[in-house]
Parts: sequence; C-alpha cells; structure tokens
Amino acid sequence: MTTTTALHLVCPHCATTNRVPASRLADTPNCGQCHQPLLTGQPLELTVDNAEQHISRNDIPVVVDFWAPWCGPCQMMAPAFAQAASALPQVRFAKINTQNETTLGQRFNIRSIPTLILFIGGREIQRQAGAMDTVSIQRWIAAGLQQAGR
Repeated sequence: MTTTTALHLVCPHCATTNRVPASRLADTPNCGQCHQPLLTGQPLELTVDNAEQHISRNDIPVVVDFWAPWCGPCQMMAPAFAQAASALPQVRFAKINTQNETTLGQRFNIRSIPTLILFIGGREIQRQAGAMDTVSIQRWIAAGLQQAGR
C-alpha cells in the first residue's frame, strides 16, 4: 500500500482550497472548482478578504511583498519579484499594497517597504526589508526554506 502526501493549495483565481498529491505539483495541476492553474508563476494580489486564507491554508511556501504604489524601491523591485515568481512556480508569490490594505500592514507589523515575508503553514519564517534583485530574492527564499527544513 502506498500513500501519497496531499498538499492543500488555495486557487489564486477562485480561492477554493484544493487537495493535490505532492507528486503532481510539477504537472501544473488545475483547480477542481474553476479549472484554472493552481500554480501560475505570477504574483497574486492579496487583500484583507483573502490574505489569511492564502497565507495559512497553502501547504506550499508563500512569499508576500508588502509594497505601495508611491514607493520607488517597491517599483524597482516589482519586476525582480515577478521574475522570481516565474522561476519558482511551486512557491506562492503574493503582494499586499499597504496603502490600500493598511490593516494588513499593521497586522504584520510592517515598518518599511518593500518588506518580504516568507510564510510556511501560516507561520512567519523570515522577513527582509529593502529592495532586492531576482537572484537575491531566490537566495533569500532558499535560505528560508533550508532554515525551515524544506
């Protein structure tokens, strides 16, 4: 008898939580509800309405970029963040606009932007303030995953 570890993935399109065998993550699984890809390789915009679900219900790591439209370093880092998302499709990349979502900025104690936070299982693993390039973002995530034993 073989057992397959199933992971919970929150759909970035309809927010339905899906159970996906870990062995099928590389097969670009689709949502059982809306049939859209569960792993898009693109940052997802989070709001007060969906942030908790995406951060705490995903069994894959979640990297959140806290930013604001008026922030020059945030604008400079945005393409690097998107490139890192494309390179690491089995990590959920998300963005929270702290200008619009002030409650979330306060909840996560964001003191400067941009700030990246790596979550695993809803738990904050590490955070980094300041703009980074694509390679630095990928290394930072890899270090956090290693620290978490992943």
